[in-house]
Amino acid sequence: MRSEEITAAAAGTWKLGDVTVNRMGFGSMRITADPDRDRALAVLRRAAELGVNHFDTAAFYVSPGGTLGVGTGPARYATELIRDALSPYSGDLVVATKVGPGIDPDKGFYQATTSAQLRSQVEENLRRLGRDHLDLVNLRIIKKAGHDSIAERFGALARLRDEGLIRHLGLSNVRQDHLDEAQAIAPVVCVQNPYGLDYKREEDELVRTCEERGIAYVPFFAIAGAEREAGATSDHSAAVRAVARAHGVTPHQVRLAWTLHQGPHVLAIPGTGDPSHLADNVAAGALRFTADELAVLG
Repeated sequence: MRSEEITAAAAGTWKLGDVTVNRMGFGSMRITADPDRDRALAVLRRAAELGVNHFDTAAFYVSPGGTLGVGTGPARYATELIRDALSPYSGDLVVATKVGPGIDPDKGFYQATTSAQLRSQVEENLRRLGRDHLDLVNLRIIKKAGHDSIAERFGALARLRDEGLIRHLGLSNVRQDHLDEAQAIAPVVCVQNPYGLDYKREEDELVRTCEERGIAYVPFFAIAGAEREAGATSDHSAAVRAVARAHGVTPHQVRLAWTLHQGPHVLAIPGTGDPSHLADNVAAGALRFTADELAVLG
């Protein structure tokens, strides 16, 4: 079967909060870089056509346009692209966003530390997405050595959840002690951390913990690995290349499929602005590895 004929349903499903989503989702960070707005909208719509019903975004996913004091054109926000491409939103669609990092038009990026700042970021997401509530909000933090409590920040989001502005809460870029602290305050439906076949493998234990607790684990940089924001890595091991050849797929598809093999609770959110790469990413959800192949991949 050709990649473009495979849908996100091939990856299986997971109940994210109170909505069942296909485990193959879409990350929107990269679409703001495309100067062709219509193409970015087309990629988002094509993802939905392919069965993607879990879209990851953030109000700080934005092109460096003139409104931010750099560049020459207007800023392009991923949240607004999602709104323009996918609204009115279907009932089975989950748009997950993040707060913590933010953008001040005058001062640039900042990290929200107060309840007022977090509320402002939630309201910005509501406005840019065109929603009266947010399906899922992940508290994104910058980890610090030692005990760096998230109780105050997560508690502020829990209060916004009680007000009805947020439906479900998650965490991003956290350790297990952060998860423990958050769960003592309010339910956590997902943990979104950097993780891949040969990247941040110290996360293996947290992946298992999330499975035991019925929490979705959502890895980012699964394809990029140590290249992170720079994009898809080209540094593939002999094992990755061999498995790719055996299945007639790309090494990037092997990396993505490997994450899905780490448990039924693992959700993928690869991002791209290229329609052909989108089809390949979705098709990776149909790959099935043998126990021997998984052992070779590590």
